[in-house]
Amino acid sequence: MRWLLRKDVLILARSRLLVALLIAYPVAIALLIGFAISRSPSRPRVAIVDETPPGQTVEVGTRRVNVHQYTEHLFSQVQPVNVGTRAQAVAKVRSAQVLAAVVIPPDIATRVSSGTIQAQLELIYNGNALVQSLVQSQLRSALAQANLGFSEQIQQAAAGAIDVLLRGGNLGVLGAPTNLIGLSSIPPLLRHVLARQPPGPDRAALERVAAFADFAARNLRLSKNVLSTVGQPIRIHSVLLHGRRTPLDTFAVVVAVTVSLMFVCILLAAGGVALEREERALARLVRGLVSRETLLAEKGSLAAACGFTVAFAMLAGVSAFVTLEWSRAGLWLLALAFGAVAFGALGVAIGALAREVRAASLLAFLLSLPLAFLALVPAGSVASGLYDATRVISFAFPFKPSLQALDAAVNSSSPALGVSILHLAALTAVFGLLARVGLRGAD
Repeated sequence: MRWLLRKDVLILARSRLLVALLIAYPVAIALLIGFAISRSPSRPRVAIVDETPPGQTVEVGTRRVNVHQYTEHLFSQVQPVNVGTRAQAVAKVRSAQVLAAVVIPPDIATRVSSGTIQAQLELIYNGNALVQSLVQSQLRSALAQANLGFSEQIQQAAAGAIDVLLRGGNLGVLGAPTNLIGLSSIPPLLRHVLARQPPGPDRAALERVAAFADFAARNLRLSKNVLSTVGQPIRIHSVLLHGRRTPLDTFAVVVAVTVSLMFVCILLAAGGVALEREERALARLVRGLVSRETLLAEKGSLAAACGFTVAFAMLAGVSAFVTLEWSRAGLWLLALAFGAVAFGALGVAIGALAREVRAASLLAFLLSLPLAFLALVPAGSVASGLYDATRVISFAFPFKPSLQALDAAVNSSSPALGVSILHLAALTAVFGLLARVGLRGAD
């Protein structure tokens, strides 16, 4: 096996342009995918649990603001899926039927009406950093726009109540006196009374009351301007079902590195095996020099070693621009190693089945990009049946488990690193067996 490995290394050393392209092309594709994943679906599917009673309103003075109008504005930027309970919403998020869920509590109107307690919506979501970023950006943008419209209605209602206090009249609030005297009318009345009041303690007391009433009336007019600062009557409380919040930039690094690892390993392994068959050297090799299993192991190991080196170099280089925890470097190496071996096994299987270098390279290329894109499809952005199909396809190939393993190693995300490693080990065995079957017909 040593001399076979030496032969392949010498072939690579003589083909410097090919090696350069083999490294540069995956890196370029990986960077393009890294930029692309920041784009979100225009209207993601979101489960809505509205626990408010029908027709509930926020009361401010004599005006009422309908909560239903606020929710319609809030969810105009998503595809709402109405469900009855929080448990049903959580089930839909877990099963990836929707991208996220929003729970509107029954006391939202009471909290907003209080003027002192901020109302709160519950946001429930799941998934990797890409899904988290889509949820946060879409719903926080919708919340900001809905808050703006809602706060304008509350401001108008409160301004009307202030006008009644200043001019006088009926507030329309239960328990409030009817035909109130306006605060702005109190200073002139007091001055009229003071003109007839003889000097003494009573006159001094009335003068103090008149001064306070005049000060209160002038400042109450200013309070209408203060209302314009009301910017967020309702906020979101986020609940992540499992894992931890992952910055999108570090997840983009993980995606780019995994794509590069996939391209280098698959192209090199497929081309190496197909080259032996195309040059009719395979039959001579397996007659006694090496076994078929040894030849496949050597081709896969060489491809895995090259891909591992390129991927780790990318991680090290990107760490100069994106903050990565080097204390977890041991886990990086573990995830990269298992991913590289699994991609190498897939590559030798392609090379064994394709038989020609051009066919193997084309098949490897045509297979790699769709696998990457399918693994990055967010839940809720496509129909549930189509999403289930993408999950099955992604499960059968190494890209998604390699992505999850490296994401767990770099970002402590879920699923756990051990689960992804076991998945990769199983795929390595399956594709290794498939490659052995493909070489059975070697002359």
